Amino acid sequence: MAQSQPRLSPTERRNPASAGLDELDTLGVLEILNSEDRVVIDAVAAALPQLAELVDTSATRMRRGGRVHYFGAGTSGRLGVLDASELLPTFNLEPGRVVGHIAGGQAALVNAVENAEDSEADGRAAGGGLGPDDVAIGIAASGSTPYVRGALEAARAGGAHTVLISNNPHAPVAEAAAAHIVLDTGPEVITGSTRLKAGTAQKLTLNGFSTALMVALGRTWDNLMVSVVATNEKLRERTVRILREATDLDDAEARTLLESCDGDLKAALVVSFAEVAPAAAAAQLSAHDGSVKAAIAAVIGANTSESDLRTAGRRPDRSGPGTVGA
Repeated sequence: MAQSQPRLSPTERRNPASAGLDELDTLGVLEILNSEDRVVIDAVAAALPQLAELVDTSATRMRRGGRVHYFGAGTSGRLGVLDASELLPTFNLEPGRVVGHIAGGQAALVNAVENAEDSEADGRAAGGGLGPDDVAIGIAASGSTPYVRGALEAARAGGAHTVLISNNPHAPVAEAAAAHIVLDTGPEVITGSTRLKAGTAQKLTLNGFSTALMVALGRTWDNLMVSVVATNEKLRERTVRILREATDLDDAEARTLLESCDGDLKAALVVSFAEVAPAAAAAQLSAHDGSVKAAIAAVIGANTSESDLRTAGRRPDRSGPGTVGA
C-alpha cells in the first residue's frame, strides 16, 4: 500500500489572488501585497486568547527565575532573535531572561546556512538545557522544521513549557509541543515566500507576546517606557520627558531628580511618588523585581487605590523629593 504524502502547508500553496503577478505594473504588485497583508491582522487576532495564556504562563515562570527561549530557522529564527535582543534596551531586561536561538547560529542572522534547519540534533542541543521553570517557543511557518522539533522535544523532556507558533493548522511539529498557536495566513503572494504574510504575523505575535510579558512583570508604568536604558542623548531626553509626563515636574526639576538618582528613571519615579530618598527607592525596586508600581505600593500602602498611586507624585507645589525611608 502506497504511503500517503504529507499534507501541504498552506504557506506552500499557490495563491490565486496573485496569479499573473509578473504581468502587473509596480503599483499593481504593491496593491496585491498590501491587500494580502490585511489577512495578517485577523490571523493574529484569532490567536490572542492562546497568546494571553502563554503570556500568563511565561510571567509566572519568569517570576520564579525561569527564562523564555525562542527557537526558529531562517526568517522565523531571525524574528525570534530580534524580539529577544530588543527587550534589553526597551525594558532593561537582564541578559539571558529571554533568549533567541536560530538554526545555524549567529552566521545565519545575515546569511543562509545550508541545511541548518534540517538538524534535529542541533535543535536538541539548543533546547537541552531548559528546565521546569522555563518556556520554549518554537517558531516555524510550515510547522515542519526539524531544528524546531528537536529543540521542543528536548525542552519538553527537561520539564519546560513548550509552544509552537506556526502558520499551518496541521503542523507536524505541533505534536512535540504542549500547545500550538496557529497564525492562519494562508498562501503567500509569492508561493512559499514566508518572509511575507507568515513572517509579518510572527513578528506581530512576538511583539505582542513580549510586550504583554514585560507589562505583566512590571517593566512599564502606565503606558510609559520607564525601564528604557538611556544609552544615548535621544534616550536621555526621553527619560526626562517621561518623568515630566508622569509627575508634572518641570524640565529643571525632572533633570535634577534624575541626576540625584544617577539617571535611573524608575528610581526617580519612586522618589517622586512615594517620597523616599534615592537609595531607598533603589532598594524597593530591587526588592520588587524592578516594578515601579510594586515599589511604590510597598512604601505608601498596598491598599492605596490605583488612581492615588498615579496622582501621588503630581503635586506642582512640592519643594522636592522626600526623605522617607532614608
